[in-house]
Amino acid sequence: QVQLVESGGGLVQAGGSLRLSCAASGRTFSTYTMGWFRQTPGKEREFVAAVSWSNGTAYYADSVKGRFTMSRDNAKNTAYLQMNSLKPEDTANYYCAADYQLLLFGIRDPHKYDYWGQGTQVTVSS
Repeated sequence: QVQLVESGGGLVQAGGSLRLSCAASGRTFSTYTMGWFRQTPGKEREFVAAVSWSNGTAYYADSVKGRFTMSRDNAKNTAYLQMNSLKPEDTANYYCAADYQLLLFGIRDPHKYDYWGQGTQVTVSS
């Protein structure tokens, strides 16, 4: 069982930055693929970024590539999402997700993740 707690959301002006954190419980954090997803009312949960457990490589949605950076610190059981050059369309509730040894083919699919945080709201004003 893994529990995830996000933090770092808030209100920021367009062009600004935020860093989201996702703290995970458990002793086997390094064996979990970690992902960030976002959701706005009435829409499905959207893939943002993920870091594979197997090779540590980060993968991004095209909409955030070059602006967002995801990383993980296995010693601290924490994943991060650094968001730069934020745009109003980045406004959403951001969720951290984890899945045990999730393979690359499923890394962008929210249905492949077993564990979710409660979400943190990010609002970007124009």
